[in-house]
Amino acid sequence: MKIDEIQIRVRYGETDQMGVVYHGNYALYLEMGRIEWLRKLGVSYKSMEENGIMLPVVSLNINYKKSAGYDDVINVKTQLKRTPTAKIEFEYEITNEKGEILTTAETVLVFIDMKTNRPTRAPQYLLDLIEG
Repeated sequence: MKIDEIQIRVRYGETDQMGVVYHGNYALYLEMGRIEWLRKLGVSYKSMEENGIMLPVVSLNINYKKSAGYDDVINVKTQLKRTPTAKIEFEYEITNEKGEILTTAETVLVFIDMKTNRPTRAPQYLLDLIEG
């Protein structure tokens, strides 16, 4: 399945008093990876919402292996787990500049029709881009 990678430099405000990334900020890094994965595919969250589809996270699983610290450059690899249905699933691997795995994660998001506020199938334009 399609893979994308982005690099992020850890900012001071993302760290705790010990100088390591606060655990809650990893969810933001995953979101950044997911947004760029979609953008490089040719889709944005904004355009999906303009077309009446929301994509909330319904499941988040993070496994912390090593710490990242202030000013570290981390690599967020985002991979589609399987072809989307009414949900879309991603796997992630966050590594440091040495290539050491810092974090692995998985998210599940659900396509929601904004008019009905109910789950719906993945938009056909998204499926076409994934398969193309």
